[in-house]
Amino acid sequence: MKRTGNGRWTSPQPLWLIAAIFAWLLVTAWARPLMAPDEGRYASVALSMLHSGDWLVPRLDGLPFFHKPPLFYWIGAAAMAVTGPVEWAARLPSILGAGVAASALFLFLRRWSTVRQALLSTVVLVTTPFFFLGAQFANLDMLVAGCISATVLLAAAAALARERAEPWRALLAGAYLFAAAGLLAKGLIGVVLPVGVLLIWCLVTRRAAVLRLSVWLPGWALLLLVAGPWFVAMQMKYPEFFDYFVITQHFRRFASSGFNNQHGFWFYLPVLAGFTLPWFAWVLVPRRKDGDARPRLSDIDWLMWIWLAVIVVFFSLPRSKLVGYVLPALPPLAYLIAQRVLAGRSMEALLPRLRATTLASAAVCVACVAAITIYEAPPATRLRLPAGQAVAADDQVLMLDSYFYEIPFYWNLRKPVLVLDDWKAAATDTRDNWRKEIVDAGRFEPARAASTLVDRTQLAATLCVPHTTWLVGPSNSQLTNPWLTHAQLVAAHQSVAAWRFAGSATSDPRCLDVETAAPTPSFPQPTPQPATGTNGDD
Repeated sequence: MKRTGNGRWTSPQPLWLIAAIFAWLLVTAWARPLMAPDEGRYASVALSMLHSGDWLVPRLDGLPFFHKPPLFYWIGAAAMAVTGPVEWAARLPSILGAGVAASALFLFLRRWSTVRQALLSTVVLVTTPFFFLGAQFANLDMLVAGCISATVLLAAAAALARERAEPWRALLAGAYLFAAAGLLAKGLIGVVLPVGVLLIWCLVTRRAAVLRLSVWLPGWALLLLVAGPWFVAMQMKYPEFFDYFVITQHFRRFASSGFNNQHGFWFYLPVLAGFTLPWFAWVLVPRRKDGDARPRLSDIDWLMWIWLAVIVVFFSLPRSKLVGYVLPALPPLAYLIAQRVLAGRSMEALLPRLRATTLASAAVCVACVAAITIYEAPPATRLRLPAGQAVAADDQVLMLDSYFYEIPFYWNLRKPVLVLDDWKAAATDTRDNWRKEIVDAGRFEPARAASTLVDRTQLAATLCVPHTTWLVGPSNSQLTNPWLTHAQLVAAHQSVAAWRFAGSATSDPRCLDVETAAPTPSFPQPTPQPATGTNGDD
């Protein structure tokens, strides 16, 4: 934004600003390993989609994974088809969602508010640590937040344009298109939340006539044409799909208390206040006492307040809460913070403080990425095979009593791994964990699950075969699996290790017998390998 000779402020070219937004959001997306479990899970599902060639059914370890729809995986798989399994490509869906949200906010406010409100709101949004980190986290929250934001803003722009006899149909069609994308990104909230925001806004601002836009038939036809085929295809292929995806993953998860991360109703208030510092501190600055009455809320003010309230209240109702759920509330919060900053103040007086706050907030964003890179990297992301060793096409990979979501991504595995566990007990376990995810996925394809999920009674038949098995598990796995004395320790990092088991050329079922085994030389603990090895390393 620059000042002209007549004292007015002009906007930068929108295309340049949007390009700058995406460049900023990409700047550190490559810098840190994937975090467990979410980033490893979603990145590996996307990579599995690419390797399998099945772009319809999302698969976790080869089994149908219907926790969420496929849009995130489609974007991630398409990116990795070009770049290979690298972190920034795995995070590209989130970056796109954040870029869409910030761009839509700027373009909407540039047209329906003021240039400086539009630009400052966008700067606040993209330099807020909560938003920046959400954009660089490979899960579905930021992607659906971008879809929700674009839906709300395009629909509101269509309503305002229709009142002024301006072209509005293209805007409304765009709103329905992003609602379809939100439905494919994370399910019903991609439609329900924007509709809730817009209906309340129309009622509060007395736009009853505009409510007819919510039943615009061409828009609904577009939404069903874009989002409908995938849901229909999954229901036809898997009759249990509707009950699991809609009833369990939407309604039961919303109402039940049996899921992880339970918090009180107040949870998101400190989250929004703390994770948006230093910008949120402007809310605490006293208003200027200039003697004028506080201005009435404009239509845009009402939209932003209602949008913020609907998102926060909706996600505060269920007991299970994750920080990322409330990301769709950040665009309206950025607008309200920017409005508070600008209220009754000249830009000339504000510019030094705005520059300082912007630089401080951007520095916090980068510092958070650096801190996570140093202190929060899960051990499995650092587990690399030594140079010269790789998983061959005929080899199999077996995980011991755990599932390390990051291994298929970092080892660039093209086949599902085998997982050793007590699967009969896991089938009756109702806790929300990795076992339940895999067991639920296996119910859609029991035959494939039977060949992937290995019970201890099947261990000898699985390992005593004439080809190599790579084993991954906790570094102390030998305490519960003494047969590991037959395997060669090839890599270790902190609490995770990898072994190479040669199998049995004669398929001797006694190849795991510890009592009859020849003395096995002890192997020195390997030095952790640098991140420049083979098998999917950068």
